[in-house]
Order: sequence, then C-alpha cells, then structure tokens
Amino acid sequence: MSTTEKAVWLTDKRWHDDHPELGTDPIPIAPYISDEQFELEREHIFGKVWLPACRVEVIPEPGDFYVKDVEVCRTSIVVTRGNDGEVRAFHNVCAHRGNKLAYDQSGNTKRLVCRFHGWAYDLEGALRLVPDEDNWFDLDKSCHGLTPVAVDVWEGFVFINLDPEPAHTLQEYLGEAAETLDGYPFAETSAQPYTFTTVFNANWKLVKDAFQEVAHVPFQHHGSLPDGFVSKDNPYTHFIDMRLYGPHGRASLFGNNQHVDTPAQALASAYGSTMVSSVFSGESEVTEPVGVNPTRSPDWAFEMTVFFPSFFLAVTEGTYFTNQFLPLDINRTLVETTTYYPRPRTLAQRFSQEYSRVMFRDIFLEDGRQVEETQSMLRSGAQSHFVLKDEELFIRASFREVERMIAAGVATSGSRQD
Repeated sequence: MSTTEKAVWLTDKRWHDDHPELGTDPIPIAPYISDEQFELEREHIFGKVWLPACRVEVIPEPGDFYVKDVEVCRTSIVVTRGNDGEVRAFHNVCAHRGNKLAYDQSGNTKRLVCRFHGWAYDLEGALRLVPDEDNWFDLDKSCHGLTPVAVDVWEGFVFINLDPEPAHTLQEYLGEAAETLDGYPFAETSAQPYTFTTVFNANWKLVKDAFQEVAHVPFQHHGSLPDGFVSKDNPYTHFIDMRLYGPHGRASLFGNNQHVDTPAQALASAYGSTMVSSVFSGESEVTEPVGVNPTRSPDWAFEMTVFFPSFFLAVTEGTYFTNQFLPLDINRTLVETTTYYPRPRTLAQRFSQEYSRVMFRDIFLEDGRQVEETQSMLRSGAQSHFVLKDEELFIRASFREVERMIAAGVATSGSRQD
C-alpha cells in the first residue's frame, strides 16, 4: 500500500465530514430498551417499509409458495407464483374465521386450503371452494379472497410492504443504493444457498449496529479472523470507502492481501471464495460492477450494502451473503443469514462452500454472543449514551432515520385524528 493510498482512506474523522447533518454527539441508549419506542418502531417503520421475503429461486414454478412470518407486524405472509407466472403476496389468513392458511414454509400446490373448514384459494388469491356453500348467507366468493400485500422484485429478491398504500415503489425506496449493485450476477451466484437462522436475545437495533461496523473485528474476532481484515497499515479495519444514500448505506471493506491461510483455508480457497479469500482477481468470468469497490482499491475484500431498516447484502467474487434482522419483541431478534454460491461442479467446490459457510456461521455466532452480553447490561442504567467514532457512521445514520420515520409517522397519525 502506497503512502498516497493510505492517506486517502486511513485519514481519521473522514466520513462525518461528508455528513455534518448527522452530528457527532453521543446517542441515547433509551430507544434500545424502551417498550414505547419499540411499539412506535413496529407501527411507523416495519409496517411501512419494503422488507425482503425470499428469492425468486424459492418459487420458480407456477403453484410454488413461500411463507414469511413477520412477527413484528403480527402477521404471516404467503408469497406465491401464480399460474400466469406472476409473483404475488397475501396475508396468510383465511377469510372465513382468521385461521392461518399455509403451515408449511414452502411447497407447490394448485390451491391453498384452510385446514379448519376447507376453504380453498387459488394462487392468485381468489376464493374458489367453500364446503357446504349453500348454508352461508348471501356468500359472494369474489368478495372473500385473500388480503393482498404489496410485492415487487429487485435482482431476484422478492420484497413485500405491509402498508396497504406504500409511500414509495420498491425501486424508489431502494434508490441509488441498489443502483450501485447493477451488473452483479445475482442470478448466476444464487444456485446454492445455505441459510442459518437463530434468535439473538437483544434489541434489533443493537444487533444491526454490530454488523454495520467492522471496528470490532481486531478484538472480537482476533481468534477466528486474526489477519484477514487487519494489517500493519490498517490495524483497526478502517473502511476503504463509505457512502450514504438516503436511509441506506454502502461500504467497501478492507482485506489483507498478505493474509496467510491455514491449511484448511488454503484448500477451500483453492476451489472457491471464502470470507478471507474473496477478491475480484480477474481470473473468473465475473466482471466487477462499477458501483462495487468504486475506488478500485487492490485491498478490497467485499462490498456491504445496508438497506434500512435491517437488510444487509454483501457481495464479492463468486459469492454473496445476506443478513436480515427482524424483531420478535424489544429484546429478541430473529436473525436469518444466507450465503449464496454458484452450483458446485465438483466435490472440491462443494467442500469449499461448506467450509466457507461454516466459517461464516461461527464468526456470526461470535457477534451474537457479544450483542446479548451488551443487551444484558443496558438496563443497568450505568450508561445513558453510546459514544460513536467516525467509522460508526452507519450506526448514527440509522439512529437518525429511526427518529425521522417515527416523528413523521406520529405527525401523520395526529393529523388524521384531527
């Protein structure tokens, strides 16, 4: 690394200079432990934004369905592929007496049939069969279909919005942050997914905060990642590049080109991308998109995009991974992480993928333990604020967006009541 290059992205206090509107003051801990705050987030954030539900590969054929539980909004959503090939989404609730309709997480069927009284719906949401139909009073089946949910697809990711009248289209909501990923081969790289799901006993914002900074890597992951993302010139894992796009953010993560693999890592890296070997080497058919590693740094490892409120998408050559953090209650967060790879053509490639996903899982659980320990201490009252440094810009930006959305939602609700 040259002295000139080092000066560009290792300069202290660089990122906040681009966003003075965010301020540099400590942020309060109270919103992380307040029951009232959580209810406001439930109503004015998660009930209003676009949330990822699944990928199109999960529902490739007519009749396919996938169930996405969204406990924070007290609902379950069924995403379907209709006979016309269209992707649709509905509240997973029977129009008869409110029973949950689809119990299996995924499958293929001609009709969604309620197990309670046998009401049956097609994949387009229309009510098609009511047993003992003549015994109802003026029953018009056309008026009792499934309740639709706004749905749209971006780069193969199926998003839903629980607001009956979304304020923005999906494209408008994702905006320029999504545009930076134009050209990444998501379809080609999604054939072999591995999903790991768990619950962290911590507030969703605390969980999210742990994943939208990497300053903890030299300390929390010093055993599992001793030199993968740190070096003599970058001992504290400073970002190479960091930008905000409205409520979303994107960062280029540093990778140590002098990292020395363990024997197992070396074997895995020889046949595929792993967390510490993923670089755009120029040796594959993948072309690095313009918005990925925009500075074209040779020290780049992968690109992390944080879509508000809680969807992470990290891409590199040959693999990408996603994290979604959905609150279950104020102190519990459902965490779903998926690593994606091309379909392996050899046993060696399969080994590489298995090694990579297990390595990722273990590192992920280290983060989970840490946020649970943090959450356990927040209610002590020993501290009233978090003190943030420059590299924690995304935490501050996310905090401000939560404030903004709640204030806007409360104001709108108040005007409607008036």
